[in-house]
Amino acid sequence: MNTSLSPPPDARKAAARTFETLRIRTEGGVLFVEISAPPMNLLGPSLVRDLVSLIQWAEADDAVRVLVFKSADPDYFIPHVDVNRIKEYRDEAAKLTGEASIALLFRHLSASRLVTIAQIESRVRGAGSEFVLACDMRFAARESAIFGQPEPGLGVIPGGGGVQHLARLMGRARALEVLLTAGDYSAELAERYGWINRALPANVLGDFVRSLAYRIARFPPSRSRRSRTASTRSPSPPSRISVAIPISSARACASPRLRSGCKPR
Repeated sequence: MNTSLSPPPDARKAAARTFETLRIRTEGGVLFVEISAPPMNLLGPSLVRDLVSLIQWAEADDAVRVLVFKSADPDYFIPHVDVNRIKEYRDEAAKLTGEASIALLFRHLSASRLVTIAQIESRVRGAGSEFVLACDMRFAARESAIFGQPEPGLGVIPGGGGVQHLARLMGRARALEVLLTAGDYSAELAERYGWINRALPANVLGDFVRSLAYRIARFPPSRSRRSRTASTRSPSPPSRISVAIPISSARACASPRLRSGCKPR
């Protein structure tokens, strides 16, 4: 597939909105979002607040069709939530979903009319992995991207939709390998397992994602909606809240018949 289309010159404009933890620009129907929440892009109140505002703003603008997320931090995409500020970030998530749960924030992103792409060049673990799994597509730098769901090492399982997404993308056996080992996975292995679309050399990743995003944005929006509906792209994490789930529940959560019993963050 040739994805080398460039945005039309008259569509190139800077976004007028500013955020505390996000750097944004718009070109040709694509909103490029760079996550910058020092010191390590933890998913805390400020970042959740900005993501809520960004999603609301982008969904209200018919000119925006594609969101591309990347990180300004060379070492971290999103490594996890800020565990010291759980109530605060949940309260921010409730402003979008009506319920204090980042799992429902991620679910909202999955169900959005916007096509979402994650460009991953660094470490993404825990809730960060669940965030990129909620995106429609994931592309990673072969040399530097690292993926993981470390929660089982603490005796709990991912509560933000990660279990459901991984089981759907990888199959039950590989999802259980990820969940029960709490290990780190290279971009190449993540690609082989289905965690991401492609692992690409770092020096071509950005150009590939930009070209792909521009190409998608130039097609009629109705085409994207129909394609995403037909692909049944989003699992349905339940709406109740839980901080921790016993690791003995992991097998049940990876079972297609029992996934609805898993509770989100």
